[in-house]
Amino acid sequence: MKIQDVIDSKQVPLISSDRVIGIDIGSRTGKAVLLADGNLYTAITPSGVYTQETADKLFSKLLKQAWLQKSDIEYVVGTGYGRVALEFGETPLRIVTEISCHAMGAHVLNANVRSIVDIGGQDSKAIRVDPRNGKVVEFIMNDKCAAGTGRFLEKAAQLLDLTTEELGGEALKATKPSDISSQCVVFAESEVISLKAKGDTRANIAAGIHIATARRVRNLFNRIGLEADLVFTGGVSNNSGMKKALEDILGHEISTVKLDTIYAGALGAAVIAQKSLAAAGAAESEAVAAVAA
Repeated sequence: MKIQDVIDSKQVPLISSDRVIGIDIGSRTGKAVLLADGNLYTAITPSGVYTQETADKLFSKLLKQAWLQKSDIEYVVGTGYGRVALEFGETPLRIVTEISCHAMGAHVLNANVRSIVDIGGQDSKAIRVDPRNGKVVEFIMNDKCAAGTGRFLEKAAQLLDLTTEELGGEALKATKPSDISSQCVVFAESEVISLKAKGDTRANIAAGIHIATARRVRNLFNRIGLEADLVFTGGVSNNSGMKKALEDILGHEISTVKLDTIYAGALGAAVIAQKSLAAAGAAESEAVAAVAA
């Protein structure tokens, strides 16, 4: 796809023709974005036991799509759960936190973004962004408990005999969402079982689960502040029930952007890769000029 068809029109000038890759290795899924010659390519695969194998698979998928060789790639930025163990031979590599990458990815998709909800497999994050440059102003994360994460939703789906993909759609059918009050995932699971035994519908329980998760996100934003525009990223961002619950509980509409925001971290990594490449080139030019002087 063409850069101008995906990136916010105000941000298109930020993207160069440099061939770079951003790789985001999550706890459940690996994502990657290639920026090259005015085009944007994406790849996705389940995260394997070995981070490098997952990254190599993503790398190969992107090269095949773009008809490029590994030697054509000028810079790589790695991020996500498995970012610390990446290596790509002679291709320059930088490791950047997923917080910064999701912020930059959301920033180029929506130039006005100020707040991000990022819900992944193992944690959830509330992030505030400076719309002038896409840098993180403040963030907070819930990584000590599975409640409020993709893993919790996955477990809840199993208890309701649904796939994770079906859970969100089921929640949208609710007529009276069940009350899931427990903050601990273990007790919340017990509540789900109890509600089923009492005859609550699957749709109402599913809606209650999403609302409970959204409340945990609201608690995070209560600590750092919440401003529009709001972008929803991460592995759970395609869950329609979660999107509705967040909008209802947070009181803000989630922005619609032109790229699946499961790729936001990888996109941000790729943009940072271009910036890093430009900075390295500028530093080299200054060094050459200094020697010549």
